Amino acid sequence: MKPLRLASIIVLVLLSALTVLAKTKAEKQAEARKKADETLQKLYKTKPSAQAAIKGAAGYAVFNNRGAKILVGGTGKGSGIAVDNSTKKVTYMKMREIQAGLGMGVKKFSVVFVFQTQKALDDFIDGDWDAGGQTTAAAKTGDGGGSLQGAVAGGEGVWVYQMTDKGLALELTVKGTKYSKDDDLN
Repeated sequence: MKPLRLASIIVLVLLSALTVLAKTKAEKQAEARKKADETLQKLYKTKPSAQAAIKGAAGYAVFNNRGAKILVGGTGKGSGIAVDNSTKKVTYMKMREIQAGLGMGVKKFSVVFVFQTQKALDDFIDGDWDAGGQTTAAAKTGDGGGSLQGAVAGGEGVWVYQMTDKGLALELTVKGTKYSKDDDLN
């Protein structure tokens, strides 16, 4: 078999395999909703009063994010959904952030926004809302320690729960975070 023909066959086989492995839009949407549901269940277990707050709000958003910081800078990205409680409409979203400040490490975290007003929800979904500084503090310091539980004000009519693998978190960091619609999934 000629080398060119063999190479062509190998490329076609690899492309076929990648096509099979690629997720469809519906699969990506289902995965985003599943992750959001899992995050909400984790929040409700940690902070039961959050369930009533979310149910009584104009809407909410749930994001699962990853971030990394090396020396003086960092970055992060994530994805999630925003839900309008009155219409039950789901908007698929993405998150990007940059950070400044000394540090090193990788952080996996979830964020739940609770929007008290329709305007706050609409502004968030339409990309008119940026988080420029967030307040976070470790809410749980281990099995034997006490815990500080609750949400942090994230702007007018917006409350934010941030969770790490150790539980609810409250931290103070300076970073620029942009939330926007995910055009590929909407």
